[in-house]
Amino acid sequence: MRKRTLQGVVVSDKQAKTVVVRVDRRFTHPIYKKTIRRSRTTTRTTRTISSSRATIVWIEESKPISKLKRWTVVRGNTRNPPEQNPPAAGRKSPPSLKTFKRKSLRAR
Repeated sequence: MRKRTLQGVVVSDKQAKTVVVRVDRRFTHPIYKKTIRRSRTTTRTTRTISSSRATIVWIEESKPISKLKRWTVVRGNTRNPPEQNPPAAGRKSPPSLKTFKRKSLRAR
């Protein structure tokens, strides 16, 4: 039987030989016909491939390695995380909408 191969993004790499990978899937709702995104995070073993956060990896089914690990990382690609560049010094980010609403409610 062929092993399933899925694509995911590394969420955490703090453990020694294990990474936590988020696998997203998209499907159409059976009644409303709207596209829905669901994701699940699970632990994967990575013995030879080094992968850091925000890395796209391909994982493959394997025999149970431990209580939580049933997948292995097959290969990985690096991807630039979206917030890699820090904001310029001296510039503040705009206040959030919640902060704005709280301040306006206090003024009343």
